[in-house]
Amino acid sequence: MGHREDLLEGAKRCLLEKGYGRTTARDIVAASGTNLASIGYHYGSKDALLHQAFLALTEEWGEAVGPARTEGAGSAPADPYDRFEGVWEKVIAAFEESRKVWKLQLEVVTRLDDDEVLREAIKEPQREGRLGMAEAFLGIDPEADPEKARAAGLLVQALVAGVMIQWLVDPETAPSAKDLTEGLKVIMGEKG
Repeated sequence: MGHREDLLEGAKRCLLEKGYGRTTARDIVAASGTNLASIGYHYGSKDALLHQAFLALTEEWGEAVGPARTEGAGSAPADPYDRFEGVWEKVIAAFEESRKVWKLQLEVVTRLDDDEVLREAIKEPQREGRLGMAEAFLGIDPEADPEKARAAGLLVQALVAGVMIQWLVDPETAPSAKDLTEGLKVIMGEKG
């Protein structure tokens, strides 16, 4: 790895360990084994590096909890409720491992009113993430039906944020994958 990649990896570690607001350029340099000048040379500023590191962490999380796979078959379940529940099972099962990423996401959201550059940096990845969520959770192909994927992605993104908060506050009463699937069935009028 070169300095650029080392800096990114160091910044990701710092974000997970210290959070966005408490990570300094010196922390990143110590974690990456590089030097202060490397941050400016490769990323322009500490903030630009932290923005990239945050986006990389959230992308990695999304890849880790992507579409549910059927045992051995390598394809997603045909039943949309099974698919929805399967992805939620992965998200919830990975909660403890993902807890630091979820906490970081909440910290970043609280900074958006005061950091227009950060807000702009995450707008497009957020839009792309919605489409990815529509595909992962519901099997909607964003290229085949972009408007349906956009609308469904907005709903799934809202669910993910709400579930994330519930798991951070009180894991004992937070929803399970089955709870979420049963709730969706109620909304769809399939259960009463």
